[in-house]
Amino acid sequence: MQDLSLHVLDVAENGVSAGADLIEITIEEDVKSDRLRITIKDNGKGMKPEFLARVLDPFVTTRTTRKVGLGLSLFQQAAQEAEGDLHIESTPGTGTTVSVLMRYHHIDRKPMGSMPDTIVTLIQGNPEVDFVYSHTRDGREYLLDTREIRAELEGIAVNHPEVVSLIRENLISGLAEIAVE
Repeated sequence: MQDLSLHVLDVAENGVSAGADLIEITIEEDVKSDRLRITIKDNGKGMKPEFLARVLDPFVTTRTTRKVGLGLSLFQQAAQEAEGDLHIESTPGTGTTVSVLMRYHHIDRKPMGSMPDTIVTLIQGNPEVDFVYSHTRDGREYLLDTREIRAELEGIAVNHPEVVSLIRENLISGLAEIAVE
């Protein structure tokens, strides 16, 4: 995967596959302290301890369509290349949290990529799931919560093309505001 937003997409889709109806994505850019933290938390079925112990092995997967599960191991590799690491906490019946911490300015850190595209893709493809996306950069925060959006829609689907267009515009402008130095 060429950028971090694709790793976020992959982990969030894992949460959807695990039956989550709420996925929280948090990105914390602390440019001054040279730290980038990405956290994806879901309320899906969670993982049993014996599976959790092996989940970073690229040849371990729950999928029946292929015999490899490269997503988490590649995300871990991306973090390690930028002097960081990936940590997973999971409890059966409660959900899973994947957290990555790495050096923000490391020469080998993958670019962030398009978080608006990632969030919109998740909402469009999983209209029954709620997403909370929080992105901070040096103390400035952007927040998108589909639960709040649904409350305003009065029966209109969150993945309706006009709603998705407004969400995309909001993501782009909101992220631009927090990026201003």
